[in-house]
Amino acid sequence: MGVEEEFLLVGPDGIPTAVATEVIESSGTTEATEGGLGASGGSRPDRPDDAPGGDLELELMEEQLETGTRPCADLTDLAQEIRDGRTRAGAAAEQRGARIVALGTSPVPVSPTTVGKLRYLEARAAFGLTAREQLTGGCHVHVAVSSDAEGVAVLDRIGPWLAPLLALSANSPYWQGEDSGYASFRSQVWSRWPTAGPAPSFGTPEAYRATVDALVATGTILDTAMIYFDARLSASYPTVEIRVADVCLDADTATLLAALARGLVETAAREAAAGAAAPMLHPELLRTASWRAGRSGISGDLVSPLTWKPATAHDVVGQLVAHVREALVDAGDLDAVTELLGRLWSTGGGAGRQRTWFAGSGDLRAVIERAAEATLA
Repeated sequence: MGVEEEFLLVGPDGIPTAVATEVIESSGTTEATEGGLGASGGSRPDRPDDAPGGDLELELMEEQLETGTRPCADLTDLAQEIRDGRTRAGAAAEQRGARIVALGTSPVPVSPTTVGKLRYLEARAAFGLTAREQLTGGCHVHVAVSSDAEGVAVLDRIGPWLAPLLALSANSPYWQGEDSGYASFRSQVWSRWPTAGPAPSFGTPEAYRATVDALVATGTILDTAMIYFDARLSASYPTVEIRVADVCLDADTATLLAALARGLVETAAREAAAGAAAPMLHPELLRTASWRAGRSGISGDLVSPLTWKPATAHDVVGQLVAHVREALVDAGDLDAVTELLGRLWSTGGGAGRQRTWFAGSGDLRAVIERAAEATLA
């Protein structure tokens, strides 16, 4: 498994600053790699193999930076990769007078600056305000699968459980200087893209590819990299890529998210191998459950994937852990997941912590300062 994280870049005053290209250059990379809008830059030949924390990449905006871990089989190793990636990105940003902040949206008002690369400029022209306002930070988890057939079988089974992952990661309550009323307003902003959100059942790799081809053929999206399903087959790696989450405020929550994502993929793959029928997916229910998760986070009711009725976030997350328990045990991850969940509940999650900080200071820049500290803690 591997994790990609998208960070906000802020200056000493806490205001987002357009220095991503400079940060990439200062990291020792000879050419800025385009990683945003679903494109995967891949590994860089000019980065030493023993450099910690994986790659640094551009995203859509100059006010953000993406990191990616190397593949890991052990959760402890992945946790270290996540921390190393944050440290490496933070050091590169510091050389350009900036800091990285793990926030799904900017709490303070900002007019983002599109990176001057052809793909991003094409997206800005094609998608208007949707692209111009897309200064958001997500967390994407890649989990290896043995084949496209296994990957599609996984996609057909994990949909009901993706909304709880969004709730656990929710870390974007503020938008353009105001409390949005959502735990994850990033999920609302992201849903503007034409292919964003839950997908139906596919059944076979051929049906999946036919759907992708049909979407590209509409001429509405630029290419296959703009397939923004909540979970999809990666175009670059032999993985299922789960894309529903906010960037997590701290490395512990990102580790928790990855462990649960791997548990979901492994559980679904085992169900498929055992011949268990995939559930009937109703995109309208999945979309509603995702909206609820973005609105409430872990502070209110969610939609239970078992009953499709309201249940407390604690109960729904408990249902998720029970669903993947066997896979967590077999991977040796259950104790870590239990501990990390306990920490998350005690802090109130990313959105809860941001609101607590604001209640104490009345200053959104102070929220950004505290978040910057938590990012590298």
